[in-house]
Amino acid sequence: MTDTLATPASSDVDTRPVTLQAAEQTITALWNDSADPRELSTAIHEYGAVGATCNPVIAYTCIKQDPDTWVPRIREIAAEHPTAGESWIGWKAVEELSVAAAAQLLPAFEASGGRNGRLSMQTDPRLHRDRDALVEQAVRFSALAPNIIVKIPATKVGIAAIEEAAYRGVSINATVSFTVPQVVAVGEAIERALDRRAADGLPDQEFGHVVTLMAGRLDDWLKAVVQRDHVMVDPGILEWAGVAAVKNAYRVFQERGFRSRVLVAAFRNALQWSEFQGGDLVVSPPFQWSKDINANAFPFRPDAIDDEVPAHVIDALRAATPEFARAYDVNGMTIDEFDRFGATVKTLRQFLDADAQLDALVRDIIVPAE
Repeated sequence: MTDTLATPASSDVDTRPVTLQAAEQTITALWNDSADPRELSTAIHEYGAVGATCNPVIAYTCIKQDPDTWVPRIREIAAEHPTAGESWIGWKAVEELSVAAAAQLLPAFEASGGRNGRLSMQTDPRLHRDRDALVEQAVRFSALAPNIIVKIPATKVGIAAIEEAAYRGVSINATVSFTVPQVVAVGEAIERALDRRAADGLPDQEFGHVVTLMAGRLDDWLKAVVQRDHVMVDPGILEWAGVAAVKNAYRVFQERGFRSRVLVAAFRNALQWSEFQGGDLVVSPPFQWSKDINANAFPFRPDAIDDEVPAHVIDALRAATPEFARAYDVNGMTIDEFDRFGATVKTLRQFLDADAQLDALVRDIIVPAE
């Protein structure tokens, strides 16, 4: 007699984190949008992450949230460099945080031949107007560890710096980038740099170049615009803007054979992970997003990258605001317009504010009020 109350066999159900399953089933790389050492360790060993990113906001947050480590270390740095200012001391701490994170990723770097296992370290946003200063800092950061990849903003000055730094052998991650015109311009700049290296007989190697499209920040900007302009639109439509832009950018990169990969960052919804699986690109959710995706076993399709965003969604986004077309169409903006795009201004200001907050944190440690 069959026991109808028996628990069905479930040995064929994969209960591992879905991000790990996706990493094993597709060529899509998972990175962790944080250099926090504990979060990064979990992301690597449990979630399948093979890269990580850092920026002024992330660095400031990591340092602030771990005072037991960083308060005494910042005091030590100040004592070791008695003439250094608070900004230099703060960025020295950022360097140490980044190098430690890079060490965790070294096995993935070596296993992939340099394509993955990268730690993204961002140039000082206060240098955003100075091409030569960005290049020099990028070259210095690149030498801190073999698997450092350097973030430079996708502004007019930044793209010029990206081309020169890439020519000089720096692995690039473009940042402050939200639109298809921006990422395509960066992809073209990296191609020019690689062609120049080949023409000058410089070593051919895997630089692991990636070009970020901050999908969620594009969504944020469009939501702010429709609110500002009093446009009534199905709010669910706006959740697809960043997804649509990434899919269009990816298509262009594949068609043109760019030797860099699109990287998706600034998550606002789980589609910004699931809709790109199967693509030869990088998805880089913050640690909490990866944690939540796995806790909810959020489903993915191994060939999701090939699915088009429905035409009626694209049409609705175009109808809602011309800002979507500027972000989505390959020729939606000229390079001269990148710097004044709303998401660019808001994000650059946020990074500059984080610099100021890091300065204040260091000041409170080395010149305490009491």
